[in-house]
Amino acid sequence: MTPLYIGSLQIKLPIIQGGMGVGISLSGLASAVANEGGIGVISCAGLGLLYRRKPADFLKDCIWGLKEELRKAREKSNGLIGINIMSAITNFSDMVRTAIHEKVDFLFVGAGLPLDLPSYLTPGSNTKLVPIVSSSRAAKIICEKWQNNYNYLPDAIVVEGPKAGGHLGFKKEQIEDDNFKLENIVTEVVQITEHYKNNKLIPIIAAGGIYSGHDIHRFINLGASGVQMGTIFVTSEECDAPYAFKKTYIDSKQEDILIIQSPVGMPGRAIRNEYINKIESGTEKPVSCPYHCIKTCNYQKSPYCIMRALYNASRGNMKRGYAFAGSNAYLAKKISTVREIIATLKAEYDDIY
Repeated sequence: MTPLYIGSLQIKLPIIQGGMGVGISLSGLASAVANEGGIGVISCAGLGLLYRRKPADFLKDCIWGLKEELRKAREKSNGLIGINIMSAITNFSDMVRTAIHEKVDFLFVGAGLPLDLPSYLTPGSNTKLVPIVSSSRAAKIICEKWQNNYNYLPDAIVVEGPKAGGHLGFKKEQIEDDNFKLENIVTEVVQITEHYKNNKLIPIIAAGGIYSGHDIHRFINLGASGVQMGTIFVTSEECDAPYAFKKTYIDSKQEDILIIQSPVGMPGRAIRNEYINKIESGTEKPVSCPYHCIKTCNYQKSPYCIMRALYNASRGNMKRGYAFAGSNAYLAKKISTVREIIATLKAEYDDIY
């Protein structure tokens, strides 16, 4: 595979490990991928639950948790580490400032348009800013706003299609519409970035439903410089999820992968289980909002608390939570090491020739 270049950084393996929360991609998985030459990514989602102190303060504990996860990742790896953060979280500003202060290599920002992200950079900061988009329109808006307001362009752009796991940047009716296929969106975003090539080369990272070396080869041929992969790494030994969570993937069938409506106001892809059945029957209802984690979530109108559900799943309590997953999660058959997974991807990629 051809190395990926983002600014002055060379990524020998053009694979970015997708950020998966709550507690699925932390320092364990991120460091393992970084050690293989890719970019390992820690998810910011729910860190305040994973790092609760007394007295508990979710927003402050999120900051402490982020620092701790970065420290652990650096103890395990000298490779490149990124942070995945949603624009929609309540403490977005504090988490971004913390990540930059801690000199993280990359900030991957989705779940909204981070139009003011360059304003957080400090003098001498080398953190690369990478927005996650689901349309060429979003990519164009970000490039125009950043250039006009901050004289800055994205260091790379992740283009996430409708086959991704977790929250999706699409309307429900668009998810199965061929007009919104990742292949089409990647091509359109590549064309957008061509307009800026005299100012800055902006590599495109394809994401969502990519599960094989053949998939990687296809998107490289479409103009992407690399790919983002999350689902395939869940069933790795190094993934920070508990075995019960990983087993949900291994036991799943294609018909178990479904689209649900998240309390945050977006559709999401998950694996059907008993808890999702309860949600659909209307028997789940939050009585309060103890975390105030997402700006767009109104617990009085929500069928359940998504933060609590994802946290429960990250602890292995699948009866009180569920697993987000990409469209190809059912292909997982066993637990492998990150090294074995990447070796297979390389062999599949080379098989094209």
